[in-house]
Amino acid sequence: MAPPIILASGSAIRRELLTNAGLDFEVERPRVDEDALRAALELEGAKPHDIADALAEMKARRVAEKRPEALVIGCDQVLELDRQILTKPETPEAARTQLLALRGKRHRLLSAVVVCEDAKPVWRHIGQARLEMRDFSDAYLNTYLERQGQAVTDTVGSYKLEAEGVRLFSRVEGDYFTVLGLPVVQLLNWLTARRFIAG
Repeated sequence: MAPPIILASGSAIRRELLTNAGLDFEVERPRVDEDALRAALELEGAKPHDIADALAEMKARRVAEKRPEALVIGCDQVLELDRQILTKPETPEAARTQLLALRGKRHRLLSAVVVCEDAKPVWRHIGQARLEMRDFSDAYLNTYLERQGQAVTDTVGSYKLEAEGVRLFSRVEGDYFTVLGLPVVQLLNWLTARRFIAG
């Protein structure tokens, strides 16, 4: 009998992606201090790739320690701009600052997923996408922020590619699901290969 599957994430879009794929799973939000771990890793000189991976593993482990009988999926996404990591903005004004920094430039999104079985990591993958924001006008930025309201603080980079945020871009290279925060194709392929889900 296949073990229960738990998504260790509070992300609505990740939950939606797995639901739309027909996966039967539970959701348990991990209690972790992401900011503290991210800051410590940055101080140690960790690369964005490794930071995304470490955060995803920490989330999976935290839930797996309580539910060792389950298959636990941990995820994290890191945005890298000019070798610096951006985090979710806390206010719409902070979102404005982020979008001005991103305007007319290329940045990279790294979406990590780690799966724990018997409370130990058994599979990991990091998807990568490169995005280029167009040089949008100040007037458009103002109206964009007005329309988005507080929702602009929901995501790193202050945009949702699946919504109006797509209008901010001139180029997107990479897997769409990676941009949304979960390399779902690779995850589903692994789950199928291991016979955790039918295929």
